[in-house]
Amino acid sequence: MKDKREIGFNSEDKVALFLMRRGFTLVAKNYSVHNVGELDLVMRKGDCLYVVEVKSRLESDWQSPSEAIDYGKRKRILKTTQIFIQSKGYFDKDVIFLAGCVTHNLEGIVQKIEIIPFE
Repeated sequence: MKDKREIGFNSEDKVALFLMRRGFTLVAKNYSVHNVGELDLVMRKGDCLYVVEVKSRLESDWQSPSEAIDYGKRKRILKTTQIFIQSKGYFDKDVIFLAGCVTHNLEGIVQKIEIIPFE
């Protein structure tokens, strides 16, 4: 089995590519604010920014990837998004939060990608 960190980065790349093939543009990847949080992917399509939290799980796990985005994680994502918008000047854009849910096999090969909204 591959290293968890390697699987995570691979999952982020796969989700970014998945969305770019659907007309999204990558704005930022792994945008980090010290002591606040990190945004895995920030994508843009039309007049909207999409903040995508990527979660991957083994296909045999009982927990879905989206269940890992708990209240505390959502709060950190929101605060980091506010800072991102202020620092990059995206005040005129609507923001939509998405979970990029990736399931993979024991070798770390992506089996399924699902994009779902979260609040």
